[in-house]
Amino acid sequence: MKSSRKLGRRITLLGGALALVAAVAPATATATALTAAPAVGADYGHPAKPAAKPTVVLVHGAWADGSSWSDVVTRLQRDGYTVAVPPNPLRGVASDSAYLANYLKTITGPIVLVGHSYGGFVITNAATGNKNVQALVYVDAYIPAKGDTLNTLTAQYPGSKVAPAALNFVPQSATDIDVYVKPAQFRDILANDLPNWEATELAATQRPLAASALDEPSGTPAWTTIPSWDVIGLADHALPAAAQQFMATRAGSTVTKVNASHLSMLSHPSTVEHVIEDAAHHTS
Repeated sequence: MKSSRKLGRRITLLGGALALVAAVAPATATATALTAAPAVGADYGHPAKPAAKPTVVLVHGAWADGSSWSDVVTRLQRDGYTVAVPPNPLRGVASDSAYLANYLKTITGPIVLVGHSYGGFVITNAATGNKNVQALVYVDAYIPAKGDTLNTLTAQYPGSKVAPAALNFVPQSATDIDVYVKPAQFRDILANDLPNWEATELAATQRPLAASALDEPSGTPAWTTIPSWDVIGLADHALPAAAQQFMATRAGSTVTKVNASHLSMLSHPSTVEHVIEDAAHHTS
């Protein structure tokens, strides 16, 4: 700009022709405009905001409640994620999945949907057709195909200690029965790498699964169109690691193996958190 003013004074002093002023002014304005104009989309002084993180929805399994995710929730929230832990009614594959599907419709933006154990059945069905669900994460979980049931997948490979002798059956209605794990068997089946005091507390606070859910077939699986991740507990006495690997391979899941019981989100919460965040990084 100083150069322009000097040029103007010289023109005035020399009495240059108006034509020269007319020629110089547009060129100077053009040069100034080219120099000063910000790039399209730039907001100097205000860095571009990073993309919003997806909402992480955690679904518990049978003989548990939302508190089983407590350590993972703390870590995800610390890292800036919005986390939701809706209750899983544990009444049946179709009804539980319908409940979760309705819940997911209240969430805007991308979702990472996580299921533990029987919760894998629920997320597999609830996410079908929901475009906001962009990643599925299975934690010591069932990854059913259409027509699979809890009983068939559990019995497909040897090693599960979930057997009638380890269960308590309590009439829930004229048509259904609630199933509990016997407290004395709880730690060996579900929490074999947790302290005895913690396993005892979990056994006392467990929520039952409706017996009818054990033979209820799964519907069209969401993992055929949504990428999935899987945490496999190698010391799982409820759902054998071989069964988990079979289902993960069939679904094309990205697998992380950990030397953990069926409750790896309690015994290895950092590992589970890292897998969930890896899935979150693949959402848009």
